[in-house]
Amino acid sequence: MHYFCAMKSLEHKTDFIFDLFFAILFMPLLMLLGPASYWWAVSPVFTCLAVADLYGCYYATKFFQFPQLILNRRYAKLAIISALMVIITYLLTCYPLPKVNFLLPSMSEYQTRMRNYHVTISLWFMWSVVMGYAISVAFIKELYYRRLLQSIAESQRNRAELALFKAQITPHFLFNTLNSLYSLVIGTSDKAEEAFIKFTELLRYSYVTAGNDWVSIRDEANYISNYIDLERIRLNSHTTVVWECEVDDDSTIIPPMIFLTFVENAFKYGASNMHDSNITIQLRLEKGRLQFTTTNPLMKHADEFRKELPVGISNCRSRLEAIYPHHHQLHILEEKGLFTVYLEINLNNHE
Repeated sequence: MHYFCAMKSLEHKTDFIFDLFFAILFMPLLMLLGPASYWWAVSPVFTCLAVADLYGCYYATKFFQFPQLILNRRYAKLAIISALMVIITYLLTCYPLPKVNFLLPSMSEYQTRMRNYHVTISLWFMWSVVMGYAISVAFIKELYYRRLLQSIAESQRNRAELALFKAQITPHFLFNTLNSLYSLVIGTSDKAEEAFIKFTELLRYSYVTAGNDWVSIRDEANYISNYIDLERIRLNSHTTVVWECEVDDDSTIIPPMIFLTFVENAFKYGASNMHDSNITIQLRLEKGRLQFTTTNPLMKHADEFRKELPVGISNCRSRLEAIYPHHHQLHILEEKGLFTVYLEINLNNHE
């Protein structure tokens, strides 16, 4: 997690440096080397409005994050913001400047029109320079941020892969499942064959997909379903498990095991063979928006839960931040003995 904190700090420092350069060096030089002195002589009010407009366009480009609007194909919002800036600048060119006084009225009118024309041209030129600088800087920062994310992801890949293997099937789950399978075999249960098949599929999926960057949401949902079915084997009627899966496009790709930590924790801390417990796990995908929710009571190991769970959640947050920066929300709530995880990912904006 400290990598991403450092990245955020570096991003803020970079923003500050670029803004400082624009405010105290770029714009003053542009005004001094440009027509600012002539503008001031013609109309100080117009000069102040023009400078305010140029600064406003720069910070508007930064605030609305033009590169992300372009990369995310939000062209309508981009067009509206750009049109507003153009309209404001155009209205500024219509500002009533003082007339040029000549002895001949016709010359005064002609010189006034020429002066206004040159002021308009110079204003649009300076506006173009400022917008070019603002958009170039924004794209450079976005490219740098993405390269930095990629570099961190690559440097952590080996370590993350080892952690993924460790997180795929915990020893607690593995030993309990083997004991359940053993009991089924000893008792000649008709569920033994089905349980072994599911267990084999679970192991195969876990270790085969560990090296893959992406899997289909169909395969991930089947994995979760098999996991839930095997957990049900060792649980009695006191624990009720509700698994809901609604996906409008099962070929959508997502990172493997992205939900596993939350599913494991739901059973580890929410299942009980002595007290009634309800565990709900929901996966929904509609028009590129993925929602995953787990809800379970804290039935046991509450102190262990509060001590160990933040580590797992921190790892999940880091992985989500690396894969879906700015395009996901993870909310975790513990209230009145009930633990809820809500994850939403906007897959439409992810490349």
